[in-house]
Amino acid sequence: MDKGLHFLFCVITTMLLLRESSQTGEKNDPKMLAASKSEEGLPTLTVTTILEDPYVMVRSAELEGYCIDLLKALAAMLHFGYKVKVVGDGQYGAVSSNGNWTGMIGEILRQEADIAVAPLTVTSAREEVVSFTTPFLQTGIGILLRKDTVSQEMSFFHFLAPFSKETWTGLLFAYVLTCFCLFLVARLSPCEWNEPKNEENHFTFLNSLWFGAGALALQGVTPRPKALSVRVIAAVWWLFTIALLAAYIANFTALLSSGSEQLPIQTFEDLVKQRKLEFGTLDGSSTFYFFKNSKNPIHQMVYEYMDKRRDHVLVKTYQEAVQRVMESNYAFIGESISQDLAAARHCNLIRAPEVIGARGFGIATTQASRWTKKLSIAVLKLRESGDLDYLRNKWWETSCLHKSRERWSPLQPQALGGLFLTLAIGLALGVIAAVVELSNKSRHAAGHVKKSCCSVFTEEMCTRLRIKENTRQSQETSGRANA
Repeated sequence: MDKGLHFLFCVITTMLLLRESSQTGEKNDPKMLAASKSEEGLPTLTVTTILEDPYVMVRSAELEGYCIDLLKALAAMLHFGYKVKVVGDGQYGAVSSNGNWTGMIGEILRQEADIAVAPLTVTSAREEVVSFTTPFLQTGIGILLRKDTVSQEMSFFHFLAPFSKETWTGLLFAYVLTCFCLFLVARLSPCEWNEPKNEENHFTFLNSLWFGAGALALQGVTPRPKALSVRVIAAVWWLFTIALLAAYIANFTALLSSGSEQLPIQTFEDLVKQRKLEFGTLDGSSTFYFFKNSKNPIHQMVYEYMDKRRDHVLVKTYQEAVQRVMESNYAFIGESISQDLAAARHCNLIRAPEVIGARGFGIATTQASRWTKKLSIAVLKLRESGDLDYLRNKWWETSCLHKSRERWSPLQPQALGGLFLTLAIGLALGVIAAVVELSNKSRHAAGHVKKSCCSVFTEEMCTRLRIKENTRQSQETSGRANA
């Protein structure tokens, strides 16, 4: 009898322990977790959501995140209670093969939930069956990549990258123009050579080109200018080259440290043309249907690629997508705002510059719900008060943000506009100084030969600019006289 009672006691104890263990397992299941807030006399809404960092996360058997904080703020403004549950199938909401809606949209249609507070994109297809509030977050479609999968070897002309093509063209034009001005002013200035018929001018056009190139290399070269007008042009050109070299070295250093030039996939067209990376998106997401419905040829190519390989390239969750990008040659196409967070928290990830399909995240309700307009007005008030910006900064702030890659771009001519303007003013001053010097000499010479100043000035200018022709004519004349 005692043995029977002892056996019965052991069986009952074992059953109680197993029941408690089962209940504990249910509590730790993320799909069974719930955050609730209800007060007597207030309406209570059932809220469906989806686990996605940083919108809704499980921390210490509780739900927290951007959407949970947003829900708390809305409940405080509109005076309602709520009970949050994670969507059963883990989907956002799409039409299945049997014509029924899945995910959070399906739960609202089946009246299993009153509203959906999640990163749920507002689309026309969803708007036909449910109602959306004013978007609380703006986003688009981007490409998430791993840095080392898209890196490429530096090009042979990598040293030209610090300046844009327009800047290099402007620099070449400035160099040729400056050398021509040196050549012209050296011929006009009487201080550079007094007797054009008997002296030789060292500033030929080739020598002027060599003088300008020497200044670019910060080297002093001959001939050395003697006239004030030539020295003005030389000094301005030296100043120009020093500032230009400083800008080049600074931008080249930034180029090497940022590595932005090693990102060949800048757009969706680049993604389609390459063959190294596979790419896909969330199965049944609005991003997938965006490419399906788009008339853009590039977008159609993206959709055809994903549709033919849907079992291999489409992922079930956002976490799976990020993990796959980090571990394999895979590019994830998804919401740009979520990709920015992934790139900030995982410093080996980066989002491509192009973002398409501007869209927003809204709160979904039933079409006949009286809460739609109230929630929209509350969202607008939160935006106007800056609370939405506060939540954005709170949940997107990570320790990796300060290490994020800086955006780099080649130096454009606009950035050096003041430098080019200074050079142009210096060239103009040099030419004016040469004309003044030649005018002064012509005025003195006109008094001796008793000619007009203009005629002497014209003769001097023609002689200096056509010195070779005049020399040849004088040689021919003297040869005829000797004959």
